[in-house]
Amino acid sequence: MDLTYTEEEEDFRARLREWLALSLPKLPAKPDPLDWPGRRAYDTGWQRMLYDAGYADVHWEAAPTQRLIFLEETERAGAPYVGANFVGLLHAGPTIAAEGTAEQRGRWLDPILRGDEIWCQGFSEPDAGSDLASLRTKAVRDGDAYVVTGAKIWTSHAEVADWCELLVRTDPDAPRHRGISWLAMPMDAPGVTVRPLRTLAGSAEFAEMFLDEVRVPVANRVGAENDGWRVTMVTLSFERGTAFVGEVVACRRTLGELAAAARENGTWDDPLLRRGLGRLHAEFSALWRLIQWNVSESQQTGSVPGVGGSVFKLRYSHARQQLYETAAGVLGPDAFDLDRQWTANRLSSLSYTIAAGTSQIQQNIVAERILGLPKGR
Repeated sequence: MDLTYTEEEEDFRARLREWLALSLPKLPAKPDPLDWPGRRAYDTGWQRMLYDAGYADVHWEAAPTQRLIFLEETERAGAPYVGANFVGLLHAGPTIAAEGTAEQRGRWLDPILRGDEIWCQGFSEPDAGSDLASLRTKAVRDGDAYVVTGAKIWTSHAEVADWCELLVRTDPDAPRHRGISWLAMPMDAPGVTVRPLRTLAGSAEFAEMFLDEVRVPVANRVGAENDGWRVTMVTLSFERGTAFVGEVVACRRTLGELAAAARENGTWDDPLLRRGLGRLHAEFSALWRLIQWNVSESQQTGSVPGVGGSVFKLRYSHARQQLYETAAGVLGPDAFDLDRQWTANRLSSLSYTIAAGTSQIQQNIVAERILGLPKGR
C-alpha cells in the first residue's frame, strides 16, 4: 500500500488551503460552548459554506486520501469540525448512502450535506448500553407506520436534532440479535420527549429521550424489517472506523502544543516527561498510519470500514486518555481550571473507553474476528 500523496492530491491540498485562508476570517464569533442552539447555527453555517464551495461531500464521495487531506488541512487551519452535525455526517448519512433506497438517499442525504437538518443517535437505553442487542424499545406495525414506545439515553444532540437514527425491536420473539430494525424518526413527532443530561464538564450534548406511541412511517425504515442489527453494524463501522479521524489530527496538534508549553514552563527538563511525549508522538503517528490503511482498504474493496476500525478505536481511546493525563503533568494546576478547554477535554477523554463501544467490546471483536479466537462466555 502506497501511503504517499500524488501530485493531484497535493494540488487538492493547495487549493483547499487557499480556500480556508479566505473563508475562515468570514466566520462569526464562536458561540458559548453550552449554547447548543447557537452551536447548531454556527456548525450548520460552516457546513453550508463547505457545501457551496464543493467540499461538503468529502466525508462520503471523495477518495479516502482526499478525505484525509481535508481533515489534515481543516484541523491545521483551526477550522470548525462537524460539531452538532456529526451524527448526520459521520453515522446516519453514510449508513443511508450504503443501505438506503434511492428515495431515502434523495430525501435525507442532501439536507445533511447542506447543513439543513441535524441528526441524533437513539441507540443506547438505560438497560442496553454496551449490550446493545438487549434493547427493549418496541415498534409495533400499524398499517403504514410503526408505533414506537420506549426510552433512549446518551442521545447525542437530541435537543437540537431534526431526525434520529433509532434502533427498535420489531419482533420481540426473535433472538436478541434479530428482530431489530433501523428507523429514521422525525424528532418533532408527537410523543417524543427530550430531557438534556449535563455532563461532569458542564455541557449538555447528551439527553434522555422518551417515546410514547410515536408513529414512524414504515418508509423510514432503512434496510429490511428485523435486519436492523446488520444495518447497525454498518453504522458502527463508520463510527469506529472513520468518525474519530479528525480527532486524531486534533490530538497531534495538542501534543505539539504540550511540547511547546513544556519547553516554556521548564517541565521539558524532566526526562520522564519527554519520554512520555515521545511515546505519544509515536502512538498518534501510528494511529494516523492505521487510519490511512483502513480507508485505503475500504477504497480497494469498495466496502464499508471493516474490523480494523475496532483496532483503531481500542487504541485511540486509551491514547487520548494518556494524552490528557500527560497534559496534567505539563500544565500543573492550569490543567484543572474549569474555564479551560484542557479540563473539558481531560474529562471527556474518560468517556472514550465507553462511548462508541466499550474497550471490552472492541477487544472481543478483535479476538473473534481478527485473531479467530472462540467467543467468550
